Formats: sequence, structure tokens, C-alpha cells
Amino acid sequence: MLSRIGDKWTVQIVVAIHRQPRRFNAIKRLVPAISQQMLTRTLKALERDGLVKRVVHDTTPPQVEYSLTSLGISLSEPLRALAAWAIDHRSSIRDNRHSYDDGQ
Repeated sequence: MLSRIGDKWTVQIVVAIHRQPRRFNAIKRLVPAISQQMLTRTLKALERDGLVKRVVHDTTPPQVEYSLTSLGISLSEPLRALAAWAIDHRSSIRDNRHSYDDGQ
């Protein structure tokens, strides 16, 4: 389970849908580096784990929305904090990596 929660795509998807249900393409726009195949695979895995709910609306063409379940909502707060930490510290981490690599 830790590998699922710690996966970079899981973190970004949970953060993308934590406030409201979103359609597939809206999620893809919010997670721009993810491929369509990886987004599909990750959403299915999150649904299987009970973190995401998939709702198909009876329209033509059918519209599918993804939202967090109560279990997913309980996970979203620590994941959003982790994502915020990563964003806040990415330049320091990048600088440390460059310093380390230059010293090797």
C-alpha cells in the first residue's frame, strides 16, 4: 500500500480531484506529464483500492467522473501536505543534487 500512496502519479491525481469530481481529460490537464495509459492505470488501481469512485453519467456520449471516496479524502490531506513540501523544497533539492553530483 505504501508504494501506491507514495507513487508520484497517485499523489498528483489525489491532489487534482480532492476538491471536486473531475472528468478524465480535466485530470490529464492538471497532471500534464502523465500519459493517457498511466492515468487510466492509476485511476483503476485507486478505484480498486477504494480511494477513488468512478461514476458514469447516462448521457450521450457517456460522461465519466472520478472523485475521492471517504477513504481517499482521508488520504488527501497528508498527500497534499507532502506535495506542498515537495514544491516548496524542489529548488533546494535540485541545488543539493547538483552539489553532490559535482563532488563525485
